[in-house]
Amino acid sequence: MARNAAPTAPPTPAKAPESKASLTDPRDSMLERGIQVLQSFRPTGQPQTLSAISRRTDLPKSTTHRLVDSLSAQGMLERTADGWVLGRAVFELGELVPIKMRLREAALPFMEDLYEATHETIHLAVRDGLDVLYAEKIRGHSGVDVPSRVGGRLPITSTGVGKTLLAFSPSSLVEEVVSRPLRRLTEHSIADPVVLQNELATIRTAGVGYDHEEAVLGVSCVAAPVLVRGEPVAALSITVPSSQLQPGRLAPAVRTAALALSRTLSR
Repeated sequence: MARNAAPTAPPTPAKAPESKASLTDPRDSMLERGIQVLQSFRPTGQPQTLSAISRRTDLPKSTTHRLVDSLSAQGMLERTADGWVLGRAVFELGELVPIKMRLREAALPFMEDLYEATHETIHLAVRDGLDVLYAEKIRGHSGVDVPSRVGGRLPITSTGVGKTLLAFSPSSLVEEVVSRPLRRLTEHSIADPVVLQNELATIRTAGVGYDHEEAVLGVSCVAAPVLVRGEPVAALSITVPSSQLQPGRLAPAVRTAALALSRTLSR
């Protein structure tokens, strides 16, 4: 009688490849979420409750609570009577950013000269994506109510500094801007891409750009680019009540300051 063959062991199932999520260091995820919490305070920096942070970050409340506690322990957030605010550690790190150090330090003497000559609000701004980011501001005597603050941002096409930076930027950036709906802050903000392109051409020829109540009603400005080896690294502007805009006096002043700052940064 033939012996029975030994039973065959069932095949070992192939090991499923590890998912991308399982290969991700959980610390990376927590870092990203922590950054989300900090960015939820943009653009105003006003106090927020835990519920508001959770809602703005789309994170569970329990996760938000843990992140806020951790960021607080590091000095990145502080608790006030009105809610959580960005902490002093964020301010201290911000002061070490190169744009705040070299550019701001180089620009301040020229901004102060502009202020002494005009006693109007002076801005220093840089481009950040499709926005302008305000790096420094000296508030003028007229006290015009402008929606700008150091560290704040506005659409690049609705501000004098923004349009001036855009005018001297590569054509690829202009094409990207006009391929999207133009963001408007007032009824005077440019909405037509053709009108915008024509204005950018005028700015390149004149060396200065204007904001005619495009960021806020009743307020205008004149701006000039700060160019380093032909690249627009920043823009300076003088902001005034629209009734006091005097291009013949203000445009040469801001252009001279921008040229002087350009030479300083090019050394």
